[in-house]
Amino acid sequence: MIFQISFQLLVARGKIFCKFALNKRYRVLCRASVDVLWQKLSNLADVSWNPLLDRTNVPQGLIPKPGLIYQAVTRFTPIPIRIFVEQVDPRRLLSIRFLAIPGVENRITYQFESSVCGTYISYSVTMQGWLSPLLWWVIRPYAARVAANLARSVESQVA
Repeated sequence: MIFQISFQLLVARGKIFCKFALNKRYRVLCRASVDVLWQKLSNLADVSWNPLLDRTNVPQGLIPKPGLIYQAVTRFTPIPIRIFVEQVDPRRLLSIRFLAIPGVENRITYQFESSVCGTYISYSVTMQGWLSPLLWWVIRPYAARVAANLARSVESQVA
């Protein structure tokens, strides 16, 4: 687990601004293959394994592509949020950005690395903005379980 926080006070035009950035990375080893993991992750309609999301408005079978914007409902509030797919490298990387709250920029990246022991799932959270500390305080326990839940979901599906 890698964790990095930066907090800066900036003075510009006689006003004080604070800048907050958080980078957190979780890494889990999964016995399933990269193909099976990618199939589960790229099914944007099924987020049953994700402890942060409840449901999405994506039709079954839609493949994530850069520029795709869809809506999801979190487990915390019934208000839908927009999710923007930034970068896709099939079977390797999926990067999305949450467009939810002004004052918070939240980017999530999933990466898969194949090894002799299995497949490593890296789940990275990058948050910026003045409301980020408050949002991080709320989602931190759930974000810590995302990669492990994805691995458990795929392993139970394969077994």
